[in-house]
Parts: sequence; C-alpha cells; structure tokens
Amino acid sequence: MPDLPSELQDDVLERLLRYVRIDTTSDQDSETYPSTAKQRDLGELLERELRELGLNDVELTEHGYVFATLPGAGGPTVGLIAHMDTSEDESGANVKPQVLRNWDGTDIKLPGDPGKVLRAEENPILAERVGHDIVTTDGTTLLGADDKAGVAEIMGAVAYLAAHPEIEHAPIRVGFTVDEEVGRGVDHFDIEAFGADFAYTLDGAEVGRIDDETFSASEVRIRIEGLSVHPGTSKGKMVNAIKLGARLIERLPRGERSPETTEGREGFIHPSRFTGGTAEAELRFIARDFDAGKLEEHEQLLRKLAEDLAAEEPRARVTVSVEEQYRNMKEFLDRDASVTEAADEAARRCGLEPWREPIRGGTDGSMLSARGLLTPNIYTGGQQFHSVLEWASVQDMALSAATIVELVKLWAEPEWATRRRSASATA
Repeated sequence: MPDLPSELQDDVLERLLRYVRIDTTSDQDSETYPSTAKQRDLGELLERELRELGLNDVELTEHGYVFATLPGAGGPTVGLIAHMDTSEDESGANVKPQVLRNWDGTDIKLPGDPGKVLRAEENPILAERVGHDIVTTDGTTLLGADDKAGVAEIMGAVAYLAAHPEIEHAPIRVGFTVDEEVGRGVDHFDIEAFGADFAYTLDGAEVGRIDDETFSASEVRIRIEGLSVHPGTSKGKMVNAIKLGARLIERLPRGERSPETTEGREGFIHPSRFTGGTAEAELRFIARDFDAGKLEEHEQLLRKLAEDLAAEEPRARVTVSVEEQYRNMKEFLDRDASVTEAADEAARRCGLEPWREPIRGGTDGSMLSARGLLTPNIYTGGQQFHSVLEWASVQDMALSAATIVELVKLWAEPEWATRRRSASATA
C-alpha cells in the first residue's frame, strides 16, 4: 500500500458509518425520480461535505445527483462515480453497524438477530481478513456498503487530495447517482455536462478485481388478464390469472437458465416478482447474459411461454413487454484499453495484483460506457451485498481509496496521457 497516513483509513470508516445510517432504499415501482425522496437526504449531506472540502461546481441536481470538481495539474478529466441508493432486497432503515477491531477470526455474532452469524469457515474471503477491522450489520438490515463504501472511498480520496495540494493529479469530476439498484441510475445523467473524458465506478467487491465486463440485461413483464367471478357461482366462467401465472412459471427450464443453477458466463431467466389477483396478474422476470444473442434467446423463450399460455386459455389476455436495462460494457471499453489498464496499474501501485472476472450483474458504468463515457468498475472492499450478512473490511476500503489517489496521480503523468491518445487514435 502506498505511504498514506492513517487518517485516510480512519476517514473512510467514519464516512461509511455516517452514510449507512441514512436510509436510501430505492423503489422499483415508483414513478418519481429519484424513486424515493429519502435518497436526497444523503445527497444533501454529501453536497455540504463537498463544499466544506472546498471543491468547485458543487451541485445537487433536481434529479438527485451530486456533482463536484477538484481541479488538477493536467491530463484528462477523470470521473469518479458511486451510487447512493441501496437495494430493496433487505431493509436499509435503522442500520446499526458494528465494528470489530483487529478481528481474531472467531465467529461474528450479529447482535440484532442471534440466528445470524458470520463464520470464517463459510466465507473464504472473510477468513483471509484476520487482523482487519470488520464492519457488519446487526443482522436485521443490510449494511449499505453497496454502494456507500464506494461513496465513502471517493469522498475520502478527494478529501485527502484537497488537503494535500502538493500532490499532482488529473482533474477530477465527482458524481454520486441515485436509483442504480432499480436500473435507472443514469437515466438523467448528462454526460456532456459532467465533463469527464472517462470515468470509474467504485462499486465492486474484492480488492484487486477490476471489472470490464458485465451482463447484458433486460426486464420482461408478462401481464395476464383473466376473469373474476364470485367463487360460489364461477363454474365454467372464472379465468384465474394467478393459476395461469403459476402454470407459466412451472414451465421455466429446470436445472438450467436460473440463478440457482448457473455460474461463470452462463446466463439466466429469473422470476423476480409475481403480483395481482384472480382478475389480473403480472409476472416480472430479469433476463441476463454476457452474449447479446443468448439474451435474445431468453427473451424469446418467455414470449413463447406466454404465447402457449394464451393459446391454451383463449379467454385470457396475455401481453409481453421487454425493456432493455443495460448492456455488456466490454464491447465499448475494448475500444480504448488504456482506461482499464490505468486501473490495473493503480492497483499495482497499491501492492495488489489486478485480476478480471465478468460481473454477474451490472453497474452504472454499463449504460455510461454504451453512451460514450467509458467507465470500468473498481473494488470497494464490501462483501455479501444485498444481505443482512453484508460486511466490509476497513483496510480493504482504505486500499480502494488509495487506488483512487494513485489512479488520478497516474493520469497526470505524460506517459499515460500519451498512451490514451494513441489508444483513442486507433479505436
């Protein structure tokens, strides 16, 4: 790790503990933007803190984004992005984090729920963190390290650089987004106004992992309109939308194409929500794959199942809608490899050996890369996201913040500016 003062480690921890106590859960059913007003509570805090650090152009936008600028010595303008919202999978309200200093490797009991325990033998990554300071939940909520660890690391890095003007670095644009967890994180993100030449999301997990490939993703909604009749007099008349929906789900492939049966580069179809009643019901699926052609096959399978159902029960009306959520960012990042290679080099300067593995998910960088702002993803040190067993290593978080510092220092070096010009010329 580079020779950074302990204040950086202390700062990212203090910030994480402060930020996770603010409930920023997003809502996929909301029609507002951001989807929940409480996301602005964290945005307002970050806006104040950025102003106190002396950054320029600090803004909390009408859509809930927070932007700021830290001027630099030269080189391209580097964007640093993290999202403020947390997943609906577990509660993000009344988060009570605990910090285990110099963890000794014994079972970590979560005080809010005696049945929830983090055990080293069940978690190889945790087992390697003996001696680290470990942050967990109390077992009743998620922690929110996804992505408040990333927020804390960006804030810690720019605070350090602002306090040390003697360190030469590239100009920085900070961007904190909303609604990433519901797939709408950059719906109103103005890339031109943001003004970065490229960017990095701080939204990864294990230190050393630089992400340049994600799933391509779609949401498929199947709506079933049946006919509700009083159950006492419904013989030959009722068309039960719930039963029809259950029939469709029962016909999904078994042993393949599901999250619980796939890994690595295998895609899947995942029924994520089933709502409604006798008269009408809606099934929501997420379809994921690294290959665009295979993703289309997943979509077509759902269309075929819906068509078969409608043919079997012509009294029902079955409709299908498909919405693109994001696309694999690798095809865009490969056009200028220097952006990802710089993240690799920054990791090496922090004593890490960078590595790659496709993300079985997505980031704001997926859509931003597709829209022209190349945005690979960097580790944060958080683990077991979207879970009451979520945890983070403070030392890993400090490594992430140190990587940011090394990254923006690197981009102020003439060699890297030249490398990027060469890559852009041949793209």
